[in-house]
Amino acid sequence: MEFPCPAKFHTTRLPLFVILSIATIVPNPIFATKECAFPAIFNFGDSNSDTGGLAASLIAPTPPYGETYFHRPAGRFSDGRLIIDFIAKSFGLPYLSAYLDSLGTNFSHGANYATAASTITLPPSVIPLGGFSPFYLDIQYTQFSEFKSRTQFIRHHGGIFASLMPKQEYFHKALYTFDIGQNDLGAGFFGNLTVQQVNASVPDIVSAFSKNVKDIYDLGARSFWIHNTGPIGCLPYILASFLSAERDAYGCAKPYNEVAKYFNHKLKEAVVQLRKDLPLAVITYVDIYSVKYSLFSHPKKYGFELPLVACCGYGGEYNYSSSVGCGGTIEANGTEIFVGSCERPSVRVNWDGIHYTEAANKFIFDQISTGAFSEPPLPLNMACHRNSIKK
Repeated sequence: MEFPCPAKFHTTRLPLFVILSIATIVPNPIFATKECAFPAIFNFGDSNSDTGGLAASLIAPTPPYGETYFHRPAGRFSDGRLIIDFIAKSFGLPYLSAYLDSLGTNFSHGANYATAASTITLPPSVIPLGGFSPFYLDIQYTQFSEFKSRTQFIRHHGGIFASLMPKQEYFHKALYTFDIGQNDLGAGFFGNLTVQQVNASVPDIVSAFSKNVKDIYDLGARSFWIHNTGPIGCLPYILASFLSAERDAYGCAKPYNEVAKYFNHKLKEAVVQLRKDLPLAVITYVDIYSVKYSLFSHPKKYGFELPLVACCGYGGEYNYSSSVGCGGTIEANGTEIFVGSCERPSVRVNWDGIHYTEAANKFIFDQISTGAFSEPPLPLNMACHRNSIKK
């Protein structure tokens, strides 16, 4: 992006020692502000941030999922860690336990309500009869509400589980993260709606999102970190399913990305309104779309290759098939073939046709945590502080 040349002003020269004195007296307001010490994270979302919810309740990913970092399936729909894992790590917190996981879970520093295939609005069909999670955002809110009251009951009465529950003050001091909406668009696309019809559904989807944010605020949440949705038209499952869709300069399905951008536009408007409606909230809107799209538009610049091709998949131009997924088996010429990983996931963007690799997730985290893609433009570790922005 080019910036206009600054206008020429007549200035009075000051001695160097005066300038240095002023610099020591007037601190940079951002760096003078204390970093946020979030003691817990509560996350709401879909497979982009699911750390084991769907695996514990309905469908668990199988090898080679998790192979890069965990060396086994770890409830995540990736070869390794997700953006939410890197967010937790950046604050020195443990990786979030899924709310739905009853085995070996520790909720002392938060909980994760996200499940793969979740939507904001009521899904058209749910697993096992359909392709969506029953734990849509309304349900995730209900789970959080129950969690808050029940964990404090457990802490109050003591016992062996008390130390595994968050302290009461953590609910007010925690960071509340959101990454959801992609599946609402996908439900429309695969529900035989036109692009225009999916666009028309966006305001209602965003309205449902806002309602849940308000409800969570009413339970004491104050610091919100909200991701917009990514370039869905660059994902192999869209590209392989809608072959006739217009492609942009980088091979992404342009009409589908336009819907994602419209969703993001309405979401950003909603965040502006939420700041007015929730006066004690600190709400950060994160343009994750732009960061993800850069991986498709300039992959080599960031050390990646073949961004439109799934690392773990089978068949066709995009190495993706709706009939057999990553970790499945397919028979070809009388031989059973295991659908496994590519040789170097570390240089690939897409993992299984829908989700990103750990390497891509780490790149995305590194970019968004700086605040360069946020409004207000404050880094992640300052997300508890207000900044003067136009409302």
